Amino acid sequence: MSFISSAFAQNSAGGAESSLMSFLPLILMFAVLYFIMIRPQMKRQKEHRNMLSAMAKGDEVVTNGGIVGKVTKVGEAYVGVEISEGTEITVQKGSITTILPKGTIKSL
Repeated sequence: MSFISSAFAQNSAGGAESSLMSFLPLILMFAVLYFIMIRPQMKRQKEHRNMLSAMAKGDEVVTNGGIVGKVTKVGEAYVGVEISEGTEITVQKGSITTILPKGTIKSL
């Protein structure tokens, strides 16, 4: 009987270390996930926010739907985009994906 109790005593001393070692792969997986997926996505979102805040009247833009046009009005949530002479549509500001270089629309 004393043999069994000494075996339990040895196992419980190393139990704290083994539980930490069992969480180590989980911690490493979260760190890799953060640096490979989460951090780059946050960086892209920040760049998109900065692009939208810098958008001004006269910029040439592309929307999520692939519509190319020139910005005529910039509001808090909506943007007026002229897609052809005399044809203006209103789109959500977040749907603007790219601001094109000046003169891109004329070459199309």
